[in-house]
Amino acid sequence: MSSLRRIQKELENIKNNPPANCSAGPTDDDLYKWTATLMGPNDSPYEGGVFFLNITFPFNYPFKPPKIYFKTKIFHPNINKQGGICLDILKTAWSPALTVTKILLSICSLLTDPNPDDPLEPDIAHLYKEDIDKYNEKAKLWTIHYASE
Repeated sequence: MSSLRRIQKELENIKNNPPANCSAGPTDDDLYKWTATLMGPNDSPYEGGVFFLNITFPFNYPFKPPKIYFKTKIFHPNINKQGGICLDILKTAWSPALTVTKILLSICSLLTDPNPDDPLEPDIAHLYKEDIDKYNEKAKLWTIHYASE
């Protein structure tokens, strides 16, 4: 199956069976460039926020993972200031069996359950480990400031 057919199939699946609190689709007419939207998970400091991400598919997708970046600023130990995401399935644990839907659900899960032991932002990870209340307060403030409508 060509990468374009695979991407079209995933787009069809997302339209027919949208994942909870997520959406995604082509940015313009280019099927290799998508925009995704994540709703901040309930019972997390991101609740009420709307986060936008860029997805760029390589031409050898699904054999290589898509590149995914947050466009919306977010305070999180596994997401850096440039929007890069530290998530194993986007790097070493990638599998062609994964889909955009599964990736978005994994990113949502990362928002509710950060991994401070493998951070992109060591200072944020340190705050998360040392003072979870202060971390949650700061993450909520960033969500209100950058991810609220």
